[in-house]
Amino acid sequence: MTDTANTPARTDLNPEHTPRISWAEQAPEVYRAMVRLDSAAAKGLDPVLFELVKIRASQLNHCAFCLDMHTKDALAAGESVERILQLAAWEESRHFYTAKEIAAIELTEAVTVLTDGFVPDEVYARVAPHFDDKELAHLIAAIVAINSWNRFAVTTRMVPGHYTPGDFAH
Repeated sequence: MTDTANTPARTDLNPEHTPRISWAEQAPEVYRAMVRLDSAAAKGLDPVLFELVKIRASQLNHCAFCLDMHTKDALAAGESVERILQLAAWEESRHFYTAKEIAAIELTEAVTVLTDGFVPDEVYARVAPHFDDKELAHLIAAIVAINSWNRFAVTTRMVPGHYTPGDFAH
């Protein structure tokens, strides 16, 4: 990661947008429930796989805040820059990922883009052999959780670029 403390500020960049509302402050019980859901979903899932799922859903949902957060969290968890960069083109970059990771990424896309015809039986059939039932239930919960986080962040226009891993430790 880049040490921004010693990097001079660029003056040629566009200004940051302003958040519409701080939903976590205005609905703290909802925020706390989301944190509990996210924490519960993570149990039993590999932390790197968990971050890959969050990054891929955030790419599909165009959630810059969550992309900022989860790429940084993935790097902190030991993920490589190369695998994070290739995630947007995973179908052409399958050799960067395990079969289990590809299955999780494919399920993430199917759950995230429900307008493409729900979660196809073929996708589920390819995913199921890589996870036991408990792990699969947690994976589905993780995908649902990140999609919810994305919708909160995009709707309220949360500002990316200021997150440091551990800022929102549960």
